[in-house]
Amino acid sequence: MQVIVVGAGQVGHTVVKSLAETHECTVIDIDEARLEAVSHAYDVRITRGSGTWRETLLEAGVADAELVLACTSRDEVNLVTAMLARRLSSARTVVRATGTDYLEAWRAGDLDVDLLVSTAFETASAVARVLHVPGARHVDFFAGGEVVVLGVDIREGRPPRFAGRPLRDAGLPAASRVVAVVRDGNWIRPTAHEVVRPGDWVIVMASPAAARAWSRLVTGADPVDDVALFGAGRMGTAIARVLLDKGISVRLIEPDAARARAAALDRARVFHATGLDPAFLRRERVGAAGAAVFADGDDSRNLYAAVLAKVHGVELTLTVLEDPAAAEVFEAAGTDVTIDPGDETAEKMTRFTFDERTHQMAMLGDDRFEVLDITVRPDSRFAHGPVDALPGAGVGAIVRDGTVFFPGGEDELRPGDRVIVLTEPDRVPAIEHDL
Repeated sequence: MQVIVVGAGQVGHTVVKSLAETHECTVIDIDEARLEAVSHAYDVRITRGSGTWRETLLEAGVADAELVLACTSRDEVNLVTAMLARRLSSARTVVRATGTDYLEAWRAGDLDVDLLVSTAFETASAVARVLHVPGARHVDFFAGGEVVVLGVDIREGRPPRFAGRPLRDAGLPAASRVVAVVRDGNWIRPTAHEVVRPGDWVIVMASPAAARAWSRLVTGADPVDDVALFGAGRMGTAIARVLLDKGISVRLIEPDAARARAAALDRARVFHATGLDPAFLRRERVGAAGAAVFADGDDSRNLYAAVLAKVHGVELTLTVLEDPAAAEVFEAAGTDVTIDPGDETAEKMTRFTFDERTHQMAMLGDDRFEVLDITVRPDSRFAHGPVDALPGAGVGAIVRDGTVFFPGGEDELRPGDRVIVLTEPDRVPAIEHDL
């Protein structure tokens, strides 16, 4: 596919990383240093200029493009880029919006773009998914919410009781399947004899009930219903609204008085306070919250606040990253989950580059893996064969005649099955071809 990516910042870079190996990409940006960085990392063409300039789009080859992804940090620039691309080509257009204001206009049909992806909304949704299954570092829902994809850390200090046992004897929840064990950076496709060890990262597909059972196995915790949320900016208020809509109680904590006043939300308690004040944390019993979420846009302040919250008794801490490179520091400091808004946005923006039989995709493990929901063709060479015969992939769930089940390795793939499959990014074209 001929793809134009407008914006080589954090989101644009992640989009290019996902697409460059399998599509012909041209990247547009006004910043020459950013263009040089992306061209050194990936096999892409570059064009210096703005996506709002007609000449720049024409120079980048918009007339022949099949997809234009406008993903700068400025919403209006992205919308104008999409409008111009519509006039200059037949390409489909995908627009990134930082907040949620334009999202409502797009849903109402008032914006003529094929897809609008809100960074704030996608990040808020990622937070809500993790709170639904505490103990998982990554959570995604597939097949209309009937399949939950979990990434679970097996902690060194307090491994769950199934660690050290063969999977077949581990008493794992029914209606679930372990599709990968990541150990020392290597992906193991587990058999029934595989033994999970402390330090492993385990990827599971499960029904919603089984996902909650996995959470209890790993942490002993049920879904979170009470959150202390630090930061009432655009991201923080978007997270608060999504959580409130899901019935989760929110205490919103903001050090800036004007922001705290502006963030008055129905059903949320808003405090003009700082997460760095131990007296406030004690007085408001923040340590009793089911989770603390840090989203004030400053990684250094979020790191200190997250550690302090742990000291005061918070069991589950989630941080929304400003700089994705900070993830390792947060994890080393004991933060349970880090969420990269760029990844969440890029994942949704790339959906039009997949085969039309692919209903949904997700990236996880720092983009190490992709999960696809794809329909098996009648002429697939893997139709009528066992699920474990698919090379370089792990099939975790099958939707057949509207019913979801979690197969054993010898269960048969059939034409028309929707399979939820885990693979590595460079294997995606082969998986789409083979199935």
